[in-house]
Amino acid sequence: MITSVLILCIGFLLLVKGADIFVEGASCIAKRLHIPSLIIGLTIVAFGTSAPELAVSVTAAIKGSNDIAIGNVVGSNIFNLLVVIGMSAMICPLSVKQSMIKKDYPLSILAVLLLDILILDRVFKGSEKMTLGRTDGLLLLLGFAVFMYLTVQEGLKKRRESLCAQETEVSAKYTMPVSILLSLVGLAGIIAGGDMTVNGAKDIARAFGLSEALIGLTIVAVGTSLPELVTSIVAARKGESDIALGNVVGSNIFNIFLILGLSSTILPMTVTETYMYDIGLLAILSILIFIPIARNRRVGRFMGTLMTCSYVVYTVYLIVR
Repeated sequence: MITSVLILCIGFLLLVKGADIFVEGASCIAKRLHIPSLIIGLTIVAFGTSAPELAVSVTAAIKGSNDIAIGNVVGSNIFNLLVVIGMSAMICPLSVKQSMIKKDYPLSILAVLLLDILILDRVFKGSEKMTLGRTDGLLLLLGFAVFMYLTVQEGLKKRRESLCAQETEVSAKYTMPVSILLSLVGLAGIIAGGDMTVNGAKDIARAFGLSEALIGLTIVAVGTSLPELVTSIVAARKGESDIALGNVVGSNIFNIFLILGLSSTILPMTVTETYMYDIGLLAILSILIFIPIARNRRVGRFMGTLMTCSYVVYTVYLIVR
């Protein structure tokens, strides 16, 4: 138990420092390449902070631990929506770009709705079990490819507009090689910290006799989402709202399209009926949160506090269930 607590603490320290370095490097890269911070948040930062989820879910799927593989993704996405955005907004209100409202956030809602449809085999196929098969996985991976294509196209368009407007003045703190090195070092710290945090948390949870499903939706989900939490909070404190929000939305899209797509393509997964409630809740939350964001184009401190408190209620519900 002492060793597990120590590993947990070291992992968290690595996450905090790694996220700080990673955001600094990614922000400088964006400025040097004249790429909007939102695009960096949706791609590089989102992929980097989703690396722990990818490692955990794919490994769990290969080992046949479907509850952890699916619970990790669903739990992480709920945590990202309620806590990561919520706590970031509590520290510094977040402004929302029009492109986020028109394309990126709606795509994250579409990803959840597609997942709901794919696992409802009982309704659409008359099957007794709910599964994510290889065909479902390939469809999810196709969705990921479309997301990446649209994001890269938008990034290139913004870059051309920036260069055509002769916006050659660079305010980046570091040179390109140093920025890349910082990003790689920060990413390594995030991945190592996430892995240590998850391992320590799982050992502690099992020592208290918690179920695998509960571990997947809470301990593992929160543990693998710590990179998103720390990265977005650091970005919010630095005034990088685009990275803070892009990180969450991008990570949620990555988690469903890439991680579940890859996991179910490698090995088809049976979905526990209980998860239908959580996936349904994720879809409802995604839509409910989108309404005030689209209307106000910002996430204020009050809304952030409400979102964070909602996650506490959800956690209590999970424990009781």
